[in-house]
Amino acid sequence: MISLTKPAKYVFIGKITLRSQLAYVVDFLIRSVFLLLILYIFMQLWQTTFAGEGTATINGYSFKQMMWYLVFTESMVLATPSLSTRIEEEVKSGDVAFKLIRPISFLAFHYAEYMSEVAIRYVINLILGSAIGLLLVGPLPAGIGLAWLPIMALGGFTVNFMLGMLVALSAFWVEETRGLEFVYNKILFTIGGMLMPLELFPESLQRIGHWLPFQTVVYFPARTAVGMHLDQISRALAVQWLWVVLIGVMVWLLYRMGVRKLNVNGG
Repeated sequence: MISLTKPAKYVFIGKITLRSQLAYVVDFLIRSVFLLLILYIFMQLWQTTFAGEGTATINGYSFKQMMWYLVFTESMVLATPSLSTRIEEEVKSGDVAFKLIRPISFLAFHYAEYMSEVAIRYVINLILGSAIGLLLVGPLPAGIGLAWLPIMALGGFTVNFMLGMLVALSAFWVEETRGLEFVYNKILFTIGGMLMPLELFPESLQRIGHWLPFQTVVYFPARTAVGMHLDQISRALAVQWLWVVLIGVMVWLLYRMGVRKLNVNGG
C-alpha cells in the first residue's frame, strides 16, 4: 500500500504539482465549458423524461436532485487525469527506472501528484457546475449530506486512483493500456453511476453494482450530497474505505510484481 513515511516529501510534491496546475487555470476554465455543455444537454434530456413520466420524482429523485447529482458526478469525472497515459509513457521512456531508485515511494509519489491535480480541477468544476445548477434549477435543499461531500469525494478519488493504478501498472506487461482504461471509464459511466443513479438501473444491474467498487467513486459522493441519511452515509463510508484497503493491497502486489519483472529483464 502507499507508504506514508516522511509525509513532508509528499506534501512538497503535492505543492509543486498544485503550483504547476495553477499556472493553467485559464486552460481549466476553457475545458470546463465542456462541463457546462454536458449539464445543459442532460437538463434537456431529463426535463423531457420527467415530462413524459408525468411525475415529480423518478425512483426517489426529483428533477432538481437529478440535475445536482449530475453536477457532482461530472465535476468529479472531469477532474481526474489519465494515470494510464502517464505510467505508460514512464515505462516506455525508461523514466520509471529512475523513479524507482529515488528515496520516495513510487505509488505515494503518484498519489500525491494525482490528488493535487484533482484538487484544483475539482474545485473549479464544482464552482462552475454549481453556478449552472443554481441558474437552471435553483439551489439544492441544504442537508447533512453536503457537509459529508468533501470526505466522500476524497474517498471516491482515492478509489479511482487505486483502480486507475491497477490499469496503469499493466504497462509493465502490455504495450498499450489506454484500451483497458477506456473499458474502465465505460464501466464507471454505467454501473459506476456517473450517467445516472444506480436506483434507475434494472435490479440485476443494481445488484452487480452494489458488489463492485465502482459505485464508491462517483455514485457515493453524489448520492450523499443530494440526500443520503446519516446512517446511509456511515455505511457508504465504511464500504468505500474497505475498498480503498482491498484495492490498495492489490495495487501494492501488482506493483511489486512489475518491479520484479523490470529487474529480471535488466530494466
